[in-house]
Amino acid sequence: MSFPEKTIFVCDGKKCGKHKDVRKFLKESIKKHGMDDTVGIVKIECTDHCKHAPVMCFQPSNQWFTEVSIWQADKLFKEIILS
Repeated sequence: MSFPEKTIFVCDGKKCGKHKDVRKFLKESIKKHGMDDTVGIVKIECTDHCKHAPVMCFQPSNQWFTEVSIWQADKLFKEIILS
């Protein structure tokens, strides 16, 4: 079994889960760049930061982000995943 080199953890709690468009955008970006084997997306339980939804974490750099829009997701993907 192999694991991806990089992982994006996306909160799927009550408020964060409403932002499915951001997670969908990230999935499409991974596929578009042919990174299905090297980057994974994992839905996680509530992080208790509901006021700042959606919440996500990029690993292995352990960078956490809140209130992520699609525009920010695109920027983060380029800066963290593609670099």
